[in-house]
Amino acid sequence: MSHPAPIIEARGLTKRFGGIVALQDLNLAVAPGLTYGLLGPNGSGKTTLIRILVGLLFPTSGRAWVLGRAMPDRSIASQIGYMTQAEALYQELTVRENLTFFARIYGVAEGCSRVEALLELVDLRERADSPVHTLSGGMKRRASLACALVHHPPLLLLDEPTVGIDPQLRAIFWEHFRSLNQEGVTIIISTHVMDEAERCHRLGLLLGGRLLAEGSAAELKARTGAATVEEAFLRFEGGTP
Repeated sequence: MSHPAPIIEARGLTKRFGGIVALQDLNLAVAPGLTYGLLGPNGSGKTTLIRILVGLLFPTSGRAWVLGRAMPDRSIASQIGYMTQAEALYQELTVRENLTFFARIYGVAEGCSRVEALLELVDLRERADSPVHTLSGGMKRRASLACALVHHPPLLLLDEPTVGIDPQLRAIFWEHFRSLNQEGVTIIISTHVMDEAERCHRLGLLLGGRLLAEGSAAELKARTGAATVEEAFLRFEGGTP
């Protein structure tokens, strides 16, 4: 039986910033329609990898392909939803104005209804007309996620999207991510929250720019004899899977 071509592929991906090696000889292939989690502590290379995949960084060596195109390639920007760690929002505009602006940029036909639906999803309807700079950090994260979703992209790259979000809303987000998978959307999500790892179809464990291991949460736990993903990560980190 044939397998679908990877929606993301990386071969020998290395990125150096001076004497700092942020990524080291990383190989990766992500099938379409999955949620793939990049799991690791701060400084493990998650953000660097995502920024290469969206075309914001050039690798020092190796290559990456996204949606069949060698990166960086600006022609596929409209097919990617990207949520950064730092909120990419216009601080003086309201939440609704930010969403409307991005909907217009991407030519979203049902702009008004899409904006209202996303305000409901991220639980910001009551603050929709508040300038972004008046929001809490968690609210800004929610607004950023809404902006990344506004144009129905087939690929989402989300860098620590649930930081500062309460557990109930985080669960709602994950339900929405799963519904997007069912529609064929692929999601790459970086996190250092271990309980979120169990929600991903597959995981890449990153440390020091290296891909320590890859597989589903169940596979990684079985390979190490661990009871949790966190315990499995620690065993891979210690070199004793």
